[in-house]
Amino acid sequence: MTQLITDKSNLASLLMQWRQQGESSALVPTMGSIHAGHLALIQTANSLADHVIVTIFVNPTQFAADEDFDLYPRTLDADMAAIREAGGADVVFAPQSMYAPDHATNIIAGGVALDLETKYRPHFFMGVATIVMKLFMQVPTDIALFGEKDYQQLAVIRQMVRDLDVPVDIISHPTIREYDGLALSSRNSYLSPDQRKLAPQLYATLCDVAGNILEGNDPLALIDTAINRLLDAGFDKIDYFELRDGNSLAPVQTYEPENRLLIAALLGETRLIDNIALGSHV
Repeated sequence: MTQLITDKSNLASLLMQWRQQGESSALVPTMGSIHAGHLALIQTANSLADHVIVTIFVNPTQFAADEDFDLYPRTLDADMAAIREAGGADVVFAPQSMYAPDHATNIIAGGVALDLETKYRPHFFMGVATIVMKLFMQVPTDIALFGEKDYQQLAVIRQMVRDLDVPVDIISHPTIREYDGLALSSRNSYLSPDQRKLAPQLYATLCDVAGNILEGNDPLALIDTAINRLLDAGFDKIDYFELRDGNSLAPVQTYEPENRLLIAALLGETRLIDNIALGSHV
């Protein structure tokens, strides 16, 4: 039975009890609006640890003033039901707040946090790194799981854990997709029916470009052509479409299996991100 906890002191007591019994634990941080991508993380966590904690908190510090914080789905009852039906977690930790009124300390991420998302959302990784670190402190588990759809975010968290010697192992999980290839995201619910029909072209384009790079074609030319094709199809803006090193996220122009194509695009007001490894098309 999945237990709902909203107070961190109650959670600390439970974690201490598990640790004293020599039992391992896994953390799955989310902002709620639970979908099959989250459930895949939870199922994997259950296979890797004795106990699983899912956190649900819509983090205000990773939203800019003009973004969708107030509109972001908050569906705790439905989330609890979905988690229980899928095999469950031991605990859902859903705090009302994670910040004191006079909160003034934040983590400024560099390295892999620079460029890409930071060009368009300069506030974002400070908010992500700070809230994830707070969760690691409040919920000190053995492992923590994150999806590869937010690939730069995953890289930032890995870097933070390494740089600050946080005693948690970061486990990544492949992106979970709809039947037509669209990467699962809570923001997909914002798409109109016509936009939803168009959205899978993002993944199809990534696959097409990756396949052509594998055949030896020029990545920059392929990406330029693909951007124009997406805009002609009805996408409103392409924030970036880049080939990057899979570890450092530095720009590259050659085929290596671990390198990644990363894209961020707007359909109306909805911003979609996706990525694939070139090696997935060998």
